[in-house]
Amino acid sequence: MNKKLFGTDGIRNTVGQFPFELPALLLLGNAISKWINTTIGKEKRVLIGHDTRLSCSMIKSALKTGLLCEQQIISDAGVITTPMACLLTQYGFFDIGIIISASHNPYQDNGIKIVTRNGKISQSDEAHIEQTFADLLLLNSYSYENLGNENHYTDALKTYLSVLKKFFKKDFLHGFKIVLDCAHGASYMSAPYIFKYFGADVIAINTSPDGTNINFKCGSLEPSMLQATVVSHNAQYGFAFDGDGDRVIACNSKGDIKDGDDILHLLATHSAYVHQSEIVGTIMTNQGLVDNFTMRNISTRRAAVGDKYVSQTLQNNNLLLGGEPSGHIIMQDYLKSGDGIFTALRIMQTITENQNLNFDTFQRYPQFIINMPVSRKIDLKSARIENIIANHEQNLTSGRLVVRYSGTENLLRIMAENIHMQEAQFVVKQLADRLEKEHHIQVMENT
Repeated sequence: MNKKLFGTDGIRNTVGQFPFELPALLLLGNAISKWINTTIGKEKRVLIGHDTRLSCSMIKSALKTGLLCEQQIISDAGVITTPMACLLTQYGFFDIGIIISASHNPYQDNGIKIVTRNGKISQSDEAHIEQTFADLLLLNSYSYENLGNENHYTDALKTYLSVLKKFFKKDFLHGFKIVLDCAHGASYMSAPYIFKYFGADVIAINTSPDGTNINFKCGSLEPSMLQATVVSHNAQYGFAFDGDGDRVIACNSKGDIKDGDDILHLLATHSAYVHQSEIVGTIMTNQGLVDNFTMRNISTRRAAVGDKYVSQTLQNNNLLLGGEPSGHIIMQDYLKSGDGIFTALRIMQTITENQNLNFDTFQRYPQFIINMPVSRKIDLKSARIENIIANHEQNLTSGRLVVRYSGTENLLRIMAENIHMQEAQFVVKQLADRLEKEHHIQVMENT
């Protein structure tokens, strides 16, 4: 029977729990290597990189051991952002990129993402790796006939910057004071370096990773320090990245937070995207943005939550711009996945191009969200649960309900969007209480 490994954003769990334990990691590395040989080809150039959390070195060592039982050429880039690995792969410097990171999660968790020149691997590729891994778990053996080799790759930042130079003029940020919150994560060196290269006066915060402080009370999930620093230093703008650098949240000189929806609104006015008739959001995209786009004769296509689904929707419909409120923004004229640094630079380019110095965007519908911890996931598509949700949604005057499980955590997310915030809060709380009882009932029935 197959072991389920992949969620909405690669493989992720707490270190010490399956598959982030040594015996499983060795076999997982070997399964990935066998998948590469079967689907991509033998002796391919494999890039491996990671963020700053404490467990990365252990996981990397185990994965590399498994990978090297097959004839691969591995280049170890050390600490790099996920977007750097994606760029180096998509632009042809490597055939496969493997990133060890749990993105915005706390340091106790970790994850593995795999990318090719077409972006994150497909569900069929994930299924292939899962089946190979399940087979290896039964055999628990290795072949030593065709071993691989490795080297250290030190040109990641240099190569990454060489691509950015094609999109942005030297010193185009001259005269701007910008705060960067690097979340003690993978962008802690690269983001300040790049913004300084393009001429900004940079105030960098949370740039001292110790292996355990990644994302802790900082970064894109908790931007309060960013806001305070922007205001106290009289900076014009601020940007907060997450642990692996693929998302960004912004703020203006007043400290007003601008999320992924605001960023999409702004970027839709950039000269590269202003003629786009359709932009991709997700089921969590604020209806206020959808209404605003409609008035501008722009259609909004909603994808499932997760940047890989945004990317797939963009590619399948030959569109350029998409993203989600969390700050994953994808611009396909650059990369098939999100890049917090590039997005921040593109924001600054748009602001200067259109003189929208206050970063003004759109009037949003109030949203209220509850993240409810669950021990087990039940079928939200069952007639009973769908009926419960529909009955509660009827109590919203002019809005909608979105109920879904997190793809990376044991959480049920319940969101109401409505003209009246109090109404949204009431409906979400009532529904959360009801669904909590339903989870308890169904868990009891299955034990």
